[in-house]
Amino acid sequence: MTSLDKPTTDDKPTTDDTSPDDARAVTEAALFEAFGGVRGMVETVLPGLLFVSIYTVNKDLHMSAIAALAVALVMVVVRLVRKDTVKHAFSGVFGVAFGVVFAMMTGNAKDFYLPGMLYTLGLALAYIVTAMAGVPLIGLMLGPVFKENLSWRTRNPGRKKAYTKASWAWGLILLGKSAILFPLYWWADTTQLGWVLVTLKIPPFLLAVYLTWVFLAKAPPPIDVFAEMEERERAEEERRAASAQEDGGAAPAGRHRRQP
Repeated sequence: MTSLDKPTTDDKPTTDDTSPDDARAVTEAALFEAFGGVRGMVETVLPGLLFVSIYTVNKDLHMSAIAALAVALVMVVVRLVRKDTVKHAFSGVFGVAFGVVFAMMTGNAKDFYLPGMLYTLGLALAYIVTAMAGVPLIGLMLGPVFKENLSWRTRNPGRKKAYTKASWAWGLILLGKSAILFPLYWWADTTQLGWVLVTLKIPPFLLAVYLTWVFLAKAPPPIDVFAEMEERERAEEERRAASAQEDGGAAPAGRHRRQP
């Protein structure tokens, strides 16, 4: 058990004076930041959309793959130039790069989508397994965003329950998405698989984010462990300063009593 999730003498979550509307606004902002917002969704969809669009027109695997990788790299460069966070753009580049490598190695255009499909399936299982284990993945992801780190594990059972529900929601939604895509990978052609995959990029994601927001909006507010640590540090500094003043005032009196 770490210092950030260790129970204190007061096991009740700190609620401060935050109103329900303020708490929901904070939750919305945190989710927007964590999952990349509209721009993050565009960066996720655009390379795959470009690939399937070009391939639908000319059936050229190399041109489709190069165009998808190029647009993903351009989006990273734009973020770097603007000094924005690049984690979502970089994840998109790596996903596209793996897809390009797979497709080029096998010569099968459908393999461009295979790494992303395997990642989706693995992520679905990770959400479900961690929820069953009592350490929901969505809590591990959002804890630092809400400045609560792992305090929800032992000090805020309401939020742990919300994170568990959200992880189940993400896991089941992504599992359902995988159940649609993998049969298509075997039975459908490249363009059919590609258009279905592009269509399924955003709606399941938005549904999972919405359910996460619903669960967290009804949960107790997060415990700001960083504020608690700063408060403890200030209290310790004040205690040391007071102790130093007391020692400084007592020393001269002691020396005076020892004089003959």
